[in-house]
Amino acid sequence: MVKPMAHDKRQGLNKRLNRIAGQVAGLQKMVQADRYCVDILTQVAAIRSALDALGVELLTDHMEHCVTDHSEHAHPAAKKKSRDELINEMRLTLSRFLR
Repeated sequence: MVKPMAHDKRQGLNKRLNRIAGQVAGLQKMVQADRYCVDILTQVAAIRSALDALGVELLTDHMEHCVTDHSEHAHPAAKKKSRDELINEMRLTLSRFLR
């Protein structure tokens, strides 16, 4: 049986995403209010940092459950792929993430 992402892990990710969405909404208000560019750029940097942290968490979870523990806890989409396909997919994902 496939073990889905733990409920508490999913809740944590959703909380992070809600915070990021709030930051983006705040950024929109800053632009509409014609705030100082440096303040807006500071907020952009904070949002990027939050997205990077979310990405690292997702990448780690993917590595733990879909690549290294491929047999038991993998997502159904990962189960259809060989270990080599998963590693190549991870390389491509990391290259996109690190840009």
